[in-house]
Amino acid sequence: MPDTVLTGIVVTILAGIVMGTSPWPLKLMRQFQYEHFAFISMLAALLIIPWGITLLMCPNAFSALSGVDRGLLLKANLFSLAWGIAQVLALLCFMRIGVSLTYGILCAIGAAVGVITPMIFKASGDFAAAPDLNSNAGLTVLGGVVVMVVGVYFASLAGFGREKLRETQNENESSSGGFAVGLLMVIVAGILSAGWGFAFAYAQGPIIDAMKAHGSADLPASIAVWSVVLLGAALVNVLYPAYLMTKNRSWNVLLANKKEIGLSLIYGFLFFIPSALLGKGMLMLGALGASVGFGIVQGTLILGGQALGFASGEWRGVTGRPRTHIYVAIVILVVAMTILAFGNELAQR
Repeated sequence: MPDTVLTGIVVTILAGIVMGTSPWPLKLMRQFQYEHFAFISMLAALLIIPWGITLLMCPNAFSALSGVDRGLLLKANLFSLAWGIAQVLALLCFMRIGVSLTYGILCAIGAAVGVITPMIFKASGDFAAAPDLNSNAGLTVLGGVVVMVVGVYFASLAGFGREKLRETQNENESSSGGFAVGLLMVIVAGILSAGWGFAFAYAQGPIIDAMKAHGSADLPASIAVWSVVLLGAALVNVLYPAYLMTKNRSWNVLLANKKEIGLSLIYGFLFFIPSALLGKGMLMLGALGASVGFGIVQGTLILGGQALGFASGEWRGVTGRPRTHIYVAIVILVVAMTILAFGNELAQR
């Protein structure tokens, strides 16, 4: 396996781990509601950080972007908008069904959509040369997705079992249907979440070429892609929380909790880093990078979410089948990512 491809696998694994564990600051908040931490963290992650890097490290960024097809930018931001909606739903699902189960279902559906689509409808740049779905590499990657879905099935069984056990242990707490609603929300979020990878994959070629033609280095050029395509996600993830704070007249809560502002900024930073890593990792993986890179990130995102769930006490006191199922899910997910990496190697031959 070429060193560049191996590095790409490591980078995408790191992206998934960081994204999967990034919600830990939310568990330390006591005063902020969704709209407060989402407004600050998403403003930083989707606008301030990527545009700050782009304007500082990409010479003549706006001149470079002026030559990029407007239709391409619109399509990328529609993908980003879909992902932005998925993020709103996912954050709400954290509170309804927990981090581990949310990540499990969301990532399985997102992986299936995000891995298969670029092999059918070719993306931009190097990704345009991706093998077809019926090639040896394509079928191997498809097999990896199937295995990943099986792993998430066991993660879902574990989540249902954990929820039932908690209801049994707490007879005084009536069921409000929140779990069922949360489950429906996370399924929708999973479908829309593929927009994260699509926004980059289908727009990166022309944008990176334009930035490099104006003197940008490789990494800033790839980050510039995110600064442009994340505008759609920002439209939802910044304006919606702002609307909620206006509706609830709770803007004053922001300034009264400096510690939680800091936690929100940390979450925003941790939220942006995986995008930068995902983009770079995809490019390093070559023609199948849009598919395999996204799949590996989704798999490690699930694992990161499970790690956070264990560390934060979501599984405290849970024994028997639910805990066995989650362990089985983790093993299967590791196998699935190994198959995806092998499929990418086949594409290199």
